[in-house]
Formats: sequence, C-alpha cells, structure tokens
Amino acid sequence: MKGTDRVLAALQAKGVHPDVRRLEDSTRTAKAAAAALGCEVGAIASSLFFLAGDEPLLVMTSGAHRVDERRVGELVGAPLRRATPDEVRVHTGFAIGGVAPVGHPAPLRTLVDVALRDHPVVWAAAGHPHAVFPTTYEEILTLTNGTAAVVGD
Repeated sequence: MKGTDRVLAALQAKGVHPDVRRLEDSTRTAKAAAAALGCEVGAIASSLFFLAGDEPLLVMTSGAHRVDERRVGELVGAPLRRATPDEVRVHTGFAIGGVAPVGHPAPLRTLVDVALRDHPVVWAAAGHPHAVFPTTYEEILTLTNGTAAVVGD
C-alpha cells in the first residue's frame, strides 16, 4: 500500500502517529466505511475532489452530507466541477476512495465540513480504499491548513 505509506510519512512528519486500520472491504463510500468501522456515517470524513475554475479543491465532508456545489462555489469564488478520476490521481496522488487529507504531491486548498465537529472521532481515508485512520475535526483542520465551512445539508 504505497499510498498508505505516504500518508503515514506525512502524518508522522506533523507529529501524528495514527492507528491505521486496514479493512477487509473497500471504504470507497462513507456508508461502507461506517458499516466496517461500526460508527455513524456522519463520522466518516469523506474526501471529495473538485476543480474550482482551474484550481484544485479538496472538500472534507461528513459522510452524512452531500456537497452543495453551488454553495461551495460561492464560498471559493469559482464554479465547481467534479474532477475526473485521472485529475484526482494527478492532484492528490491517490485513487478515488483512498484520497487522504494529507500526502498530496503539493498542498491543496481544503474546506472542512463543520458537521465533522459533532463527532469526537472521525475517520479519514489513509491513501488506499481499504485503509482509514482515526482523527478529529480539529486535527484535520490543522493537518490540511483547511478552512472550516458549511459545505452541505
């Protein structure tokens, strides 16, 4: 799992030593990840990748939400479009379903869904569709240098 190794290295460089869990089943959806972990779907920090105009944008949203693309576009000042799988891999270094909040080839503008603060532990992808790690809302904000935002309903 090369992606997972990259995530671990990025986290350790920031002083975080997570307990990465490798799951038997894929965590490509928040619902699947929540079922595998035995937690609420809202505690899954789903990584959604967009292009805002020509600029990459990572949105870490609660698995219980759908991103309101119009609202987020207004927040960032550019219309959004979902990135293609190839664009996701180019900008994040990960395949869809395994996009972690850290470990990207270059820093990414990141919005973090304020709904994640309702959960004392949130789970984020760890660079592979079968790997996740526990973190907190505050830690995701710090690790990503992200901006807190209302991103969905």
